[in-house]
Amino acid sequence: MEERVVLVDDQDRELGSEAKLAAHAAGQLHRAFSVFVFDGEGNLLLQRRAAAKYHSASLWSNTCCGHPRPGEPMLDAARRRLREEMGIDCPLRHVFHFTYWADLGEGLCEHEFDHVFVGRFDGQPAPDPEEVAEWRWVNVEDARADLAADPGSYTVWFPIALEGLRSRGLPEQPECSGA
Repeated sequence: MEERVVLVDDQDRELGSEAKLAAHAAGQLHRAFSVFVFDGEGNLLLQRRAAAKYHSASLWSNTCCGHPRPGEPMLDAARRRLREEMGIDCPLRHVFHFTYWADLGEGLCEHEFDHVFVGRFDGQPAPDPEEVAEWRWVNVEDARADLAADPGSYTVWFPIALEGLRSRGLPEQPECSGA
């Protein structure tokens, strides 16, 4: 089945849907989400995307990201992908959103209305190796320093979302349980 994304205007009003790859090739604005999971000590769970991903392969990023399916509530989509990618489930809270456009090379670009969710998990993830090459818990300031030193090792949306969270104080989150 062909995966579809929800096309939106600059106010996040739904306009229809498009095949995911076609939307990325045409640069159409569509809904997305970025999930940031923290442990009880405030460390952030990062993932390095699998080498087989069709864009941003082998780059470090936030805990998980993705797109809601047509008709799927945003929170449900974020929790679904967190389970699929990282093998964990936890309550999530929407913190903010942002819109960005970035050239990904090879005829693809990201043009997303990105909703950022945060959650808390104090355990060991069990990621899908087709989605995630590796993962690590990292102090946010260490992540910022590494991002400044080696920005090419990270996805284009990660620094935007991370700084948006930092400006909002990286709020504490409820407890989470393993999948």
